[in-house]
Amino acid sequence: MRKYLSMLSGVIVSIALMSGGLFPAEKPLETGAGFVKGLLVADGSGSLAGGTVFFFNELSGPAPSSTRYWRVPDYAFKISDDGSFQATLPAGSYYMGASKKLSGGPLGPPQDGDLFFISEDEKGNPLLHKVQENQTLNMGTVTGAAPFSRTILVTEGITSLEGTIRNEQGRPLDGMIVFAFSNPMMVGRPLYVSERSSSEGTYLLRLAGGGSYYLRTRDDYGGGPPSADQVMGIYGKGQPVTVVTGQNLKGIDFTVTKVGIAE
Repeated sequence: MRKYLSMLSGVIVSIALMSGGLFPAEKPLETGAGFVKGLLVADGSGSLAGGTVFFFNELSGPAPSSTRYWRVPDYAFKISDDGSFQATLPAGSYYMGASKKLSGGPLGPPQDGDLFFISEDEKGNPLLHKVQENQTLNMGTVTGAAPFSRTILVTEGITSLEGTIRNEQGRPLDGMIVFAFSNPMMVGRPLYVSERSSSEGTYLLRLAGGGSYYLRTRDDYGGGPPSADQVMGIYGKGQPVTVVTGQNLKGIDFTVTKVGIAE
């Protein structure tokens, strides 16, 4: 137990050191920066004002998906009241998406009714947008955001981890989120995120493919270090979980504890 709490403490410290929580702060970069701007318009009725536009660096993971898994974006920026956005990014190639949650909450996998989209071509493949140093990429008016429906999610042939999240008294916890990391210290940005756990404590973490992943769960999506009354857990005392592409690996269960626990 002491070893587990020591590792948990280290992860908490690493979170506190992360700039802006899971996502970088919206501030200019000193060198190598380019700029992106545009106007986001939802299909049909509805506005993306007050929502979030996000970017995925091509080099840091697979292309995002709106039906198979949820990749954590590299950068996120708030959409203005008129639907416009401006982003400052390191030069490179990025996939782009946007969402506005009915709950008014921050980032996280979309729920039914949330406005959501990934920038795609006519064949449904995510588009890459090139950001060049000291230049502005004007995307103009971007359409495509529409109410999300879970009916579009792929259920066959996906790679995923499944299990139950409980507290130390054995009570299942709802509203928890599971993150998958590629590094054993679980620092920096996670690769993938699950939807929130059910009232029975069950969760499903979708992945782009097989491999070894280090797992952490907490009860909020990010935005800074967890408070003392929040709960958090690490799977298998920090040991990786290995899954084969196309496999649904079950029994990946968590027992969580309060962040502020004394030992």
